[in-house]
Parts: sequence; C-alpha cells; structure tokens
Amino acid sequence: MSSENIEICPICQVKIKDDRTVMFSSGKPGDRTKLWARVCQYVVGKRDGCINQDTDKISAIKPTDSYQPVTFKQE
Repeated sequence: MSSENIEICPICQVKIKDDRTVMFSSGKPGDRTKLWARVCQYVVGKRDGCINQDTDKISAIKPTDSYQPVTFKQE
C-alpha cells in the first residue's frame, strides 16, 4: 500500500500531491509549471512561503499552461 505525500501551500492553499501533481481548487489536476504560470509568478512579496519556487521542478511554460482569455460575442 502506498501513501500519498500532500503539501499545502500557505500562500495560495493549492495542494501538491507526491511532489508532482497539483490539485487546483477547481478543474483538472495539473503540474508545477501550470501552477507557476497561473499563480506563483504573480505572488509578489509573499514568495517566502510559496512551496513552488524550485526552478528545477518547473519546466518551460507552454501556451496551454496559462489561462485562456474568454471572449464573448455580442449580437
């Protein structure tokens, strides 16, 4: 039987399971790169507590890692 290791970031409250899988508050799980692209890079002045600061665990950000803009058509 394996046990999961879950860390909770004191800054954004996101959960990181087994040092890899990021469990967002809504939507599909992601990885540390997606977390960095969506949250961590914008946490100015509070990074001391952020658990996603190890650059060796963050790969290059792809366009799909960031939030996609939502556009509405008015008719």
